[in-house]
Amino acid sequence: MKKAEYFSKDFDWDELRVEVENDPSFRYHLVPFQHSLSVAEEKEEAESQPWNEFHHRHASGKFFKERRYLLQEFPELVSCEGNSRVLEVGCGNGSTVLPILRGNEKVTVYACDCSTEALERVKETIYASNLVSIEHRFHTFCCDFSTSGFPTWLNGNPNQANGKQTSDSRGKNESNLNDSHSLKESRCYIGGVDFITLIFTLSALSLQRMPKSIKECFSVMKPGGLLLFRDYGLYDMSMLRFETDKRVGFREYMRSDGTHSYFFCLDTVRNLFTGAGFIEIELEYCCVKSVNRRNGKSMRRVWVHGKFQKPV
Repeated sequence: MKKAEYFSKDFDWDELRVEVENDPSFRYHLVPFQHSLSVAEEKEEAESQPWNEFHHRHASGKFFKERRYLLQEFPELVSCEGNSRVLEVGCGNGSTVLPILRGNEKVTVYACDCSTEALERVKETIYASNLVSIEHRFHTFCCDFSTSGFPTWLNGNPNQANGKQTSDSRGKNESNLNDSHSLKESRCYIGGVDFITLIFTLSALSLQRMPKSIKECFSVMKPGGLLLFRDYGLYDMSMLRFETDKRVGFREYMRSDGTHSYFFCLDTVRNLFTGAGFIEIELEYCCVKSVNRRNGKSMRRVWVHGKFQKPV
């Protein structure tokens, strides 16, 4: 596989911040947001439906690109010990899972998503790639970690080793395993995961639901394990394109298709993860400038890159 070229410091974020905060046309992004109940909270019960429709709409074509640069950003996924387990939260169509499986033939990946449509897409993508021994190292399950939490077999509940069902709220996730190759392992707890990849997933939640979601990640990770984070950063081009009627909270927006997007500053990310018990290893803005080939316009993208470790 050809090594992807990737640059993360094409411009200075502080310079972008000054430019945005002094531009009157962007002022509505900066003012406090007053509400009693956000649109995101009201739609909590039906959160998976917009994403089902989103993945169905983009089932064909080249809307998604394989994120090969992730192996450069997170080389631990390549250099880790054999038999390491990776949990990809919010796997979508597989643009993150595929480069991981290609880059390290010794890892096992558990991929989950709240959208059943996304899970169908990711399985099509992975099994069409003809990767070595894929049936033994790739497993999917349906899960909304922000509401019901992860299934008990993932974080090492010994009841699952004997094939017993649990009575807590997570037990219902046991029946959600939709990959036939996962069924055998679903009845044996795996004792936690070595890595969690949270790539453009957390921003799909309302801010109120993020602390609980990150604590769920902490609970299923082995001591010393790494959570690898990448998501939308404050003043990213896509944030500045939202019109004022799309705001559903401070730095929170609702797209026309019903999907949610939050834009992170470093302090928010730091507080969320350290508040859940993680240790900060790396945290910075990735500032990438790209050019639209159709109109020649330059686009400034801002993402947040982070690595967080569960204490040993």
